[in-house]
Amino acid sequence: MIKLFFKDSELKIEKNTPLIEIVKQLNLTEPHVGLGIFVNGELKDFSYVLQDQDHVEVLSFDDPMGKKIFWHTSAHVLAQAILRLFPDATPTIGPPIEEGFYYDFANLHISIEDFPKIEKEIKAVLKENFKSEKLVFASKKEAIDAFKGNPYKKEIIQEIPDGESLTAYRQGEFFDLCRGPHLYNLGKIKAFKLLKVSGAYWRGKSENEMLTRIYGISFPNKDMLKDYLFRLEEAKKRDHRLVGQKLDLFSMKEYAPGMPFFHPAGMRVWNHLLGFWNALHEKANYVQIQTPQLLSRQLWELSGHWEHYRENMYTTEIEEQFFAIKPMNCPGCMLYYKSAQHSYRELPMRVAEVGYVHRHEFSGALSGLFRVRAFHLDDAHIFATEGQIKSEILAILRLADELYSTFGLDYFLELSTRPEKSIGSDKDWEITTSALKGALDDWQKEYRINEGDGAFYGPKIDFHIKDSLNRSWQCGTIQLDMSLPEKFELEYIDEDNKRKRPLMLHRAIFGSVERFFGILIEHFAGRFPLWLSPRQVRILTVADRHIEHATALEHTFKEAGLLCDLDISQETMNKKVRNAQLLQINYILTVGDKEMEENVVSVRLRDTNKVFSENPKTFIQKITKEKIQKNLKSFYE
Repeated sequence: MIKLFFKDSELKIEKNTPLIEIVKQLNLTEPHVGLGIFVNGELKDFSYVLQDQDHVEVLSFDDPMGKKIFWHTSAHVLAQAILRLFPDATPTIGPPIEEGFYYDFANLHISIEDFPKIEKEIKAVLKENFKSEKLVFASKKEAIDAFKGNPYKKEIIQEIPDGESLTAYRQGEFFDLCRGPHLYNLGKIKAFKLLKVSGAYWRGKSENEMLTRIYGISFPNKDMLKDYLFRLEEAKKRDHRLVGQKLDLFSMKEYAPGMPFFHPAGMRVWNHLLGFWNALHEKANYVQIQTPQLLSRQLWELSGHWEHYRENMYTTEIEEQFFAIKPMNCPGCMLYYKSAQHSYRELPMRVAEVGYVHRHEFSGALSGLFRVRAFHLDDAHIFATEGQIKSEILAILRLADELYSTFGLDYFLELSTRPEKSIGSDKDWEITTSALKGALDDWQKEYRINEGDGAFYGPKIDFHIKDSLNRSWQCGTIQLDMSLPEKFELEYIDEDNKRKRPLMLHRAIFGSVERFFGILIEHFAGRFPLWLSPRQVRILTVADRHIEHATALEHTFKEAGLLCDLDISQETMNKKVRNAQLLQINYILTVGDKEMEENVVSVRLRDTNKVFSENPKTFIQKITKEKIQKNLKSFYE
């Protein structure tokens, strides 16, 4: 007998009991549970043989890794169905993505008109309920021989470092190169939908062959698919590119691909965002700096970006010297730190910068504000001693929690640990990972561990925010870096008068300000709360004789610090109201004979036809309080 430890229980089992039998003993056989296994913090296949004292976590569809396993298996189901219908197609890669999966094929030409017959074949594959069988190759040669007819798989195999495990998975007649793990069987997949088809270059490089990419989604029950498709339709209505155009917030021009133009209304929202950000950071004792956008090649060589990131950087030559527009703020902040000698008494030193950066993205990857070439990073770098790291991480968590909650955004945390390719000693990684994990444990909120997905220079904590459609977005991050302080030879004088190296935390909360702006547009569907809104109040006049009174009211609102404008056009009152509602103006006020006589305004909210009267002074007091408190809803709702 051996003893296993689960989250809330212990279990004694016979040696060599298959993992799937443990899942059955725990009654985790429903489609949404028992999808995968973490053993001692490592993801394992169902073929793994459990050992005495193992700590076991069984993954469900609620777990991000559970979803990845579910959707990765589903990608293989798609490929299996395609090869049954189009046997000349050549499968390449089929990974899970943030929502769903895709599979790329060579020698395949289809359109959405082909989806019904493909989905019919997918149902046939699922009905056969194949078990996933893992195969381990003894050598690269054996793996290459297994895929000798597929040049894409052979290319992948050749690039895998010698000595690294090579595996494949079989389900029925379908056999594919894959690290896994997979679902134990296909019966878990109860709902499957193909979403779109597009072209995609092999390995994302334009010089390579164009492949056919099919996107899909799957779920452990049909209601989840129904809910997803509803959210998909709702998301189309909220598309920030369309809403941004309707509200005249920003635009994209062919003369600057991937570099947004923010219009006056968009700049008002931008200034509200950054004003809030500045206030939070001032309160949290950060200092702010601004570093140059153009920096020499020597700096980027020192930081390592010239070697590892050059293809994503914009470079130029000036007076026979190479320069690069910064893709990130970190090296500039290192130079700021080195501009003076520092004492341990100054630590922790919290240095923030909303830096304008540029990164080369393929034109096909650009997407509104979500994927751009020029954007602002709300970076901060915190220089600290080893003993200060945990308290600084907790302070960042409090700061991020306050910021996200103000927008009504929920979030979950993920700790990503050392990847296969990394720099630094085992001791450094143990210190940094323990510091992040210790802070998360003290934070006492649920978090997930994403094994092997840290940055090459250190572990990280990622914030995954959830919007009003329950979509997940990775925004904020906390990264512990012992590499850059070493490369730049950063120092401080300790209390024993010796020079020591500080530890450094990279930290962002918005991430890209542009992307966060786009997320907020879709989160609020353009209906910004008053404090964030670019158009807070509009006064409509019934006739020309009311213009003078309305103009005086407008002045009073502006003096109170509210954004207010007038509509004195000759349009009908219904048309004026409709125009204001389309612009998502929070409060629509009407001024006519009655309002002037009684010294009131008729108030209408943007989402309702209900009209009520209010004294202007009282109204200003109420909505000013609503603005200051950053309420998500109107006082009048």
